Amino acid sequence: MSKKQLYTLEFPVRCSPSILYEFLSTPAGLQEWFADKVDERDGVFSFSWNGSVDKANVLEKEEEKFIRFHWQHAPTEEYFEFAIEKSEVTNQTILMVKDFAEKKEIKDQSQLWDYQVKELFHRLGA
Repeated sequence: MSKKQLYTLEFPVRCSPSILYEFLSTPAGLQEWFADKVDERDGVFSFSWNGSVDKANVLEKEEEKFIRFHWQHAPTEEYFEFAIEKSEVTNQTILMVKDFAEKKEIKDQSQLWDYQVKELFHRLGA
């Protein structure tokens, strides 16, 4: 059993869910902000950073709603997910990032996601 725990980050974004979903769920979109190079074959995404490759399976997805990945090297119960929600109060689009980390690493991991999502927003022009 893993010592890691699930945590969730929320990022308000000025972008339509359909455009945002493209950046979260396609190799071309993910390559814009998440990894140096991204390929996909039969639901398996290959992410490359500085020459090293990590593979993730798509566990579930729903168009313009969410996509959930599982790193092939990670324990079965762990995943990372990008979800798109609409605030009922402000009608603003919200990107939800769910991931697993050890308790003492959550702050560092959150900062890394913050950096990655800022790059996404820059690419979106949001």
